[in-house]
Amino acid sequence: MTELKPLNWESKPDVGMNVVRRGDGGMTVTFTDLSDATLANWHEFASDHLLGSDQRVRNLYDLRQVEEIPEKAIRMAVDLNIDPSTRNIRLAVVVSSDKTKAAIEEIAALSGGESIYFSLFTDIDEAEVWLSRPLDQIS
Repeated sequence: MTELKPLNWESKPDVGMNVVRRGDGGMTVTFTDLSDATLANWHEFASDHLLGSDQRVRNLYDLRQVEEIPEKAIRMAVDLNIDPSTRNIRLAVVVSSDKTKAAIEEIAALSGGESIYFSLFTDIDEAEVWLSRPLDQIS
């Protein structure tokens, strides 16, 4: 069995995100806000995890508590999504509003769809079903 990569993340009082390791080796990142502190922490954390990414992983981003995705967050996400290491990521993004859904769709369009493979959901259970499918059955 392959040893799971450490998370190297600790909760901070001014950061509106929580990260846990998934049983399948991926991560679940839950956001409660997209403040500057949260965005800075997320960008550093995500960048660190892309370094040396050499295996396929399943990640879930839970944005259901986020009401709006600022332009700064969109730019940061696009910056990360165009990294070639994202080719190893299957990402389920869960949102609760049309406004956040539109912002995620904008990120996908600006990222060019060449690396990261993701799907957008409003139901976390549907996202989990999609993530649980074998990695070679992407559709």
